[in-house]
Amino acid sequence: MSRAWRLPLSVCLLAAVAQALNPFAVQQSQPDPCYEENGTARRCIPEFINAAFGKEVQVSSTCGRPASRSCSITEREERPAVRSCQVCDASEPRRAHPASYLTDLNSAHNLTCWQSENFHHSPQNVTLTLSLGKKFEITYVSLQFCSPRPESLAIYKSMDYGRNWTPYQFYSSQCRKMYNRPNKAAITKQNEQEALCTDGHTDLYPLSGGLIAFSTLDGRPSGKDFDNSPVLQDWVTVTDIRVVFSRPHFPREPGGGGGGKDEDPAAGSYFYAVGEFQVGGRCKCNGHAARCMKEKEGKLVCDCKHNTEGPECDRCKPFHYDRPWQRASNRETNECLACNCNLHARRCRFNMELYKLSGRKSGGVCLNCRHNTAGRHCHYCKEGFYRDLTKTITHRKACKACDCHPVGAAGKTCNQTTGQCPCKDGVTGITCNRCAKGYQQSRSPVAPCITVQVNVLDMETVGDWAKFSVNVVTVYKSRGDPIKRGDHFLWIHMKDLACKCPKIQMSKRFLVMGATEGPSERAGLLADKNSLVIQWRDVWTRRLRKFQRKEKKGKCDKA
Repeated sequence: MSRAWRLPLSVCLLAAVAQALNPFAVQQSQPDPCYEENGTARRCIPEFINAAFGKEVQVSSTCGRPASRSCSITEREERPAVRSCQVCDASEPRRAHPASYLTDLNSAHNLTCWQSENFHHSPQNVTLTLSLGKKFEITYVSLQFCSPRPESLAIYKSMDYGRNWTPYQFYSSQCRKMYNRPNKAAITKQNEQEALCTDGHTDLYPLSGGLIAFSTLDGRPSGKDFDNSPVLQDWVTVTDIRVVFSRPHFPREPGGGGGGKDEDPAAGSYFYAVGEFQVGGRCKCNGHAARCMKEKEGKLVCDCKHNTEGPECDRCKPFHYDRPWQRASNRETNECLACNCNLHARRCRFNMELYKLSGRKSGGVCLNCRHNTAGRHCHYCKEGFYRDLTKTITHRKACKACDCHPVGAAGKTCNQTTGQCPCKDGVTGITCNRCAKGYQQSRSPVAPCITVQVNVLDMETVGDWAKFSVNVVTVYKSRGDPIKRGDHFLWIHMKDLACKCPKIQMSKRFLVMGATEGPSERAGLLADKNSLVIQWRDVWTRRLRKFQRKEKKGKCDKA
């Protein structure tokens, strides 16, 4: 193993030793890397790891069943290469070369190697398939060989746990012949998400210890602006990696010739052997988690922050739909925000049109507002209720029932601020529950409060009283004995008349409300300062006639 590949391992070992020396270090509260000290959200990413370490690799061929003998050529400094042979026996651990050796812990003094079966005739594909168990954003795929590197090799990736496979990279000295692709094609923004082919890393030498390392972003034009390149973000996202060895190198036997092929079955055969299979990358969490962890079922998931959820923190938590989910970047954390429902709703949805109209600030719409509230933010009272200004809008009892009188009110909706119900003519009160001054209650649900219309004809003074000759045009309501239409006397005390309570003018028509029957010595109607006398307006005629027609049809109870 080269020094460059041993360095990350050394760092990990040092960290493990440090923790062992200080067992109380883990008990100390560590700052959350997803938030600033003041609680402001910031982009966070899991640590960079070898995602293949310890993972199971499915291989199409492994030596040792049955036991077999294989030979390889070993180079020696300043001395001729020698041919060495060994037995692979899966039943004997010291001679076995299982697939688990591909992703185990290796060191320079203990390099374990997986080895395929021996192949004697035409080249056969050997496949290594690695499942990461979760989406990762990978930076490289590397293979360190214990045998000569393949002459042709293909790397594929899957983003859906092995259901579909996409070419990732090809290596071959004959790109066009093997993979129908040009050698070392130029990378542009138009093809940066396509697999390329190169003849690099395909040399025969070194015969052992050779490395093939594929960098997923090297040379890709958008790599410098990765946060703003959805194309490359998808390009580096994988759940599974598949490596296919398509064609081997055939090293010459020491001394040329090839004598002994007939005597030794291992002579003239080939095999593939890999000591280390690495996939460098980070658990894909879209900038909303600093680590991945295993669920109870053993599935690897992100430890999501910023009000996100999902295996990759790829959606907003319920009720946090005030703006659309977005990946975090160095410039914008894109934290999911809770809908503003003033504590009156538990569910909401996102509306893109409202979000755009707000200048991309808010798009949440509250659902099923409670506590008699309504509106996009549950910010006003629903029909039949009004705001109690003594309580905040977030209070459970912020809305009070209008309680509009079913007969006196013209509707069920009241003023949202004052609670005043819309009253019918002649009706007053905040809930429209009584007749206004000068009006009398009737039995009609259409006109619950009514008046008397009179025409003033003449006046004379009788002692302390003013005696008006009036003509009653229409009677809508009277107390005691019914008042008939026609000529009557209207008595008003001179004291009340002097202060214009009520104010009477000759030859005018008035609505008289609150007039009562006078005593026997003053036959007729009696009005005082508590009576209401309003000069008649012709615009009232149509409305009153409407009431009259309804009364004639029996739709109104007579007073």
